Amino acid sequence: MSLQVFRHWIPTVKDAFDRTLMVAKFFCGLHVTNTFLCTCALAMGPSMLPTLNLTGSLVLVERLSIRFGKMASGEVVLIRSPEEPRKVVIKRIVGVEGDAVGNEEATAVVPKGHIWIEGDNKHNSRDSRQFGPVPYGLLEGRVFWVMWPPEDFGSVGRKVENNSLESSAGCQKT
Repeated sequence: MSLQVFRHWIPTVKDAFDRTLMVAKFFCGLHVTNTFLCTCALAMGPSMLPTLNLTGSLVLVERLSIRFGKMASGEVVLIRSPEEPRKVVIKRIVGVEGDAVGNEEATAVVPKGHIWIEGDNKHNSRDSRQFGPVPYGLLEGRVFWVMWPPEDFGSVGRKVENNSLESSAGCQKT
């Protein structure tokens, strides 16, 4: 008699198990996508004005370029802060290894395995001008699309030396 009671529950248990497995697969896929392919990030603050919004821009970040070493000067990147490792920041790559970077006062050559990052708003940004070159290993991904606010929706172009924007093509070393 007690076996008859359990037989009625078998389809329900199977259905619950199948649905649980489907949800688990979805979250595994989401985790892999977020970790290795693409993620969203919220950029706030004045350092990337006028490229990103002061009150917050929701951006898409792809992670494949950093894995294949396809980063170039002018790219906007998500990077782990060298000063506060729990924080990620969005800056623009100004120089890659071997490039000479600087201003009227001083020039530095970016060492092997490092990049030089700066905010687009030079007057209100904490970047490589304060803490020096950043190890390539701190790169989290390349910002390629602004999702929010709606008026900024679109591609984040690569800024070149003459302050114009172009697509994400390669860059010449200096």
